Amino acid sequence: MIMRKKTLIALALTMGLLAGCGNSNTNAASAESSSSASAQSASTIENTGVPGSSEAESDAANNDVADDIEEAIDASDDNDASDNNGSSENDESSDEQTKETIEDSLNAASLKDLYADNFMLGVGINGSTLENQTLNLPEYMELSKKHFNSCTMTNLMKSGYILDQQGSIESLKTGDGTPALFFGSIDPTLEWCKENGMKMRGHTLVWHTQTPGWFFREGYTDDGEYVDKDTMLMRMESYIKQLITHVQEEYPGVIYCWDVVNEAVEPDSYDPDSDFMCRTKCGEDPNPWYDTIGPDYVEAAFTYARKYADSDVKLFYNDYNTYQPVKTNAIYTLCESLKEKGLIDGIGMQGYWGIDYPSDQMIETAIRKFAELGLEIHITELSIGVDEETDEQFEKQGKRYGDVFSLLLSLDDENGGPANITSVTLFGLIDHYREGDTTNTRIFYSDYSPKPAFHKIEDLMKNN
Repeated sequence: MIMRKKTLIALALTMGLLAGCGNSNTNAASAESSSSASAQSASTIENTGVPGSSEAESDAANNDVADDIEEAIDASDDNDASDNNGSSENDESSDEQTKETIEDSLNAASLKDLYADNFMLGVGINGSTLENQTLNLPEYMELSKKHFNSCTMTNLMKSGYILDQQGSIESLKTGDGTPALFFGSIDPTLEWCKENGMKMRGHTLVWHTQTPGWFFREGYTDDGEYVDKDTMLMRMESYIKQLITHVQEEYPGVIYCWDVVNEAVEPDSYDPDSDFMCRTKCGEDPNPWYDTIGPDYVEAAFTYARKYADSDVKLFYNDYNTYQPVKTNAIYTLCESLKEKGLIDGIGMQGYWGIDYPSDQMIETAIRKFAELGLEIHITELSIGVDEETDEQFEKQGKRYGDVFSLLLSLDDENGGPANITSVTLFGLIDHYREGDTTNTRIFYSDYSPKPAFHKIEDLMKNN
C-alpha cells in the first residue's frame, strides 16, 4: 500500500510540473471527438480518456484528476485493508487466471508479423513517472514485444523531464551557457529496446507544451525576461544536439525517427504572416517558441535535427486534427517548404478519433493530400475511445479500429494506394494500466485479454 500511495502522490506532483496549455482549441476539440467519445491523449496524465483535441488538451483536466488521485489513494487504503482480511487462495486463483490470460494473448498470432508487408506496428510505453510507467509491467512489455516492432514513450521523452534547471544555471556560471540535460527518464526504456530489438519513435524534440518556462528566460530562471532570438536558437540547437547524440551513442539503431516539431500549426491562433498558420498561443498561454524565435522556430528545429541525426534516421512533423481541411492545407504548405530544403522525411498524423468521427472519407482525403508530397506517413497516436464500457460499445470500437486499418491498407502503396504509410502506432496496449487511469481506447482489457478491436485488426489480415 505504501508504494502505491507514493506512486499516486508522485503522479500528483508530476502533473503540477507538466501542466500544459489546457483547452487550446475548443473548435478542434468538438471536431476531433465524436458525440460518444474522442478519447484524446493526456500527455500529462497519460491518456485518462478526457476528451480534447491534442496531447495538450487533456492538461485542462488536471484539477479534476487531483480529486481522482485523492480518491485513488483512499481506494488503495481500502483495498489494502480488505486484502489483509481476504483469502490468499482467492489471490492465487486470480493470479493464475491472469497468467493464463496473458499466455493466451502471447499465443495469438503476432500483429506485427501479420502486417509486416505493409507497415510497422507501434505501441505506446505509457507513464508520467518512472514509477508508474508501463516499463515496470513485465506482462505489458512481453505482450508489446510479441505484437509490435516499434514503440513510443508517450510522456517521458518530452523536454520537461529531460531539461535540468539547476545544471543549466550552473552552466551559465561556469561553462558556455548551454542547457544541461538529464537522461534518467528515458534511459531505462531505451535500454529495454536495445536488449529486445525494439525500434522507437523519438517523441518529441520541440513542443510548446511540457517545455519548462525557465528554458526560454534569462538566467534560466522562472521569472526572467525572455532571451533574444540568437540565444534561444543556441539553446534549441544544444538541446537537440545533446539529446540526439546521447541516444545515438548509447543506444545505436534504436530510434529510427523523430517527431522533430509537434503541433506547430493552429488555425485558431496563428501568425497571419505565416504561410503555414504558425501557432502563436496555446489556449490563453503564449507559444514560447514563437515568442522567442518567431515562425522560423519550426525550420530551425528541423535544420538542427538534420545536422545531428544519423543519415538513416527519419524526421517527422507531427500534429492532431490533420483531417480538417484548413489544417491539412497548412500542414501541407509547411511540409512542402521543409521538403524543398531537404529537412523532412514524413508527416505524423495523430489519431485521437471517436467511433463516429471523423469519417473515413475525411481521413482518406487528408492522407491523399499528404501523399502528394511523396513523404512517409505515420499514424502516430491512434486512440479510439468509448463513453461507456459496455460490450456493445466495445464491439463498435472494434469495428471502428477494423475500418481504420482497412482504410490504411487500401491507401498504402504496398497495396496499390497513393500513400507511403510506413508505421501505425497505437498509443498504449491495455485499458486502465494503473490505478486512477480511466483510458478505454486500447486493444486489450486491463487483464491483458484481447478486446474486439484486437480481433478486428487481427482478422483483417488473417482473412486476406
